[in-house]
Amino acid sequence: MPTAYTFLANLATILPEVPPNSIISHTIHKDERLHAILFGFAPGQELSEHTSVYPAILHFVSGRATLTLGSDAQVAEAGAWAYMQPRLPHSIVAETPVTMLLLMLRGSEPG
Repeated sequence: MPTAYTFLANLATILPEVPPNSIISHTIHKDERLHAILFGFAPGQELSEHTSVYPAILHFVSGRATLTLGSDAQVAEAGAWAYMQPRLPHSIVAETPVTMLLLMLRGSEPG
């Protein structure tokens, strides 16, 4: 019988070391309502501007990045958190090694 919860003691230790010039990702949870993906960025790596049909939450676990939400650029460091409405253009550029948790709220009706 599957457990009723997932517990991860430290997100920062889940990913292996990120190779230079790379972005890695690891799904830590996926069901019909939530898709949780942990990303590791090497310095200088970026996710170019894109959108999602689902609302999403970004939580920066470690490092420093430039996060652009719509036309607003923000500095995102460890502890930074952002909620995004569906179809909001966004991008991320890692200034240092970055670990980031993406929560896609799939159970929400696309807007």
